Amino acid sequence: MKKSYIYGILTSAMLFGGICAASAQTGVSYLSQIGIEGCRVETADRKVHVSMHVDMSDLRIKSQHTVSLTPVLVSKDGSREYAFPPIVIDGGTRNKVYLRAQRLESVDIPPYHDETSKVIIRRRNGEEQTYDYAATADYARWMLNGSIEMREEVHGCVNCQTGTSQQQYLETVIPEFIPDYRFDLIEPEIETVKVRAETRTARLQFRQDSHRILPDYKNNRAELDTVSNSIQLVQNNADVSITGIYVTGYASPEGTVSHNLVLSENRARALADYIVRENDIDGDLLHVAWIGEDWKGLRMELENFPKLLKRDEVYRVIDECTGDRDACEERLKEIEPAAIYERLLNEVYPRLRRNEYRIEYNVRNFDINEARRMLEERPDLLSLAEIYRVAALSEKGSPEYVKAMGVAARYFPSSPAVLNDSAMASIEAGDCAAAVKLLEGSTVTQTNASLLNTLGVAYAGAGEPHKAREAFVRAAEKGSAAARHNAGEIENVINQL
Repeated sequence: MKKSYIYGILTSAMLFGGICAASAQTGVSYLSQIGIEGCRVETADRKVHVSMHVDMSDLRIKSQHTVSLTPVLVSKDGSREYAFPPIVIDGGTRNKVYLRAQRLESVDIPPYHDETSKVIIRRRNGEEQTYDYAATADYARWMLNGSIEMREEVHGCVNCQTGTSQQQYLETVIPEFIPDYRFDLIEPEIETVKVRAETRTARLQFRQDSHRILPDYKNNRAELDTVSNSIQLVQNNADVSITGIYVTGYASPEGTVSHNLVLSENRARALADYIVRENDIDGDLLHVAWIGEDWKGLRMELENFPKLLKRDEVYRVIDECTGDRDACEERLKEIEPAAIYERLLNEVYPRLRRNEYRIEYNVRNFDINEARRMLEERPDLLSLAEIYRVAALSEKGSPEYVKAMGVAARYFPSSPAVLNDSAMASIEAGDCAAAVKLLEGSTVTQTNASLLNTLGVAYAGAGEPHKAREAFVRAAEKGSAAARHNAGEIENVINQL
């Protein structure tokens, strides 16, 4: 991409269209007699090109003098600079000295009359003379928002006057590109029917190989009361209606696979029958399933036993158990010492023998006043749209607004609308790294054009423009108009790196 910065006539009071910000002069100076027109500063292909038309027609230079004019690009803070090759203008006698020095090695070449100069011009006073100057430098980021200084040096014979002058101008060259990133707004999902569920675990104790529930056996009374209370809390809530209760039975690996499958079924059915009988539940609402031996649960339970001897070997048996589970159980028994299996049998396996029950129910819709109350009392019964309506009652960023959006994030963490708003809030607060972490950590982001676009903005703010470009391109391919715009913005940013 090529950018041009064009300015007007340059004189001792105006350079590159900017008014003089600072000047300094010592000794003799000819700068006021030289006009510079049509100055252009361009950037292309990581190069900075400077060009200008130098008019010397009004210059009256002494025969013994040499004038060097050096355009210098100075950083915004003044800490760095780049000097382009100077224009050298000789008086008649001075030019003869230069030409003689070229022929005779014993004669010193005058200053700036070597390969460092852009051009050496013999001035013929009273005649029209012009020169079209052009020079190039490698682009560096420090040049952004810099300025151009013209530095003059006047040299002459031993007894001639000399001088220097310098003028710094306000005109900003190579202005830094400030991107204008756009976001896609995502509306919260609408729940036509608000479906909720509560999943709990009942760890009833049964006599060996029995599926009969004995309420007064061991800790069964407390477990059964918990089951009934959980169901009654839902039953007694006028805002909800139960649509189903799902009971699933699990067994430990002790015994044969076939026996444990039947055992888990019978115990699950026993709990379902108890629920119907004791809680006045329509039997059609009960659904029973059974898993049998819970090897997945076994692996998870081992996390609670970090000091179990040879735990890695137990893990290996579990992970390799893809076929005959009775044979796998025998492998566990063979691990030495025998105390390892004893701990599994007595401490881990009992945790696997359980029934899980899930109560599913529908929730009625709430008006705005009810929703405000439910945000405090039962936020889990609100839809995302209802939470957003409550949030909209408060000024964005206020404690009430932040609280409502926090509830949205807690109960709907995978919602594209919530993810997008949370990320944008982090970006607005200047914490782009948090926005990146949030969006990178969600699988939803990779399939959602709007979230990919927001991730791109977060990458850009976090100083990762190339990742930002990739995210914008992917989002644009998925249809995000904002991402198409942002892809162009990030290209301009990358071009100035």
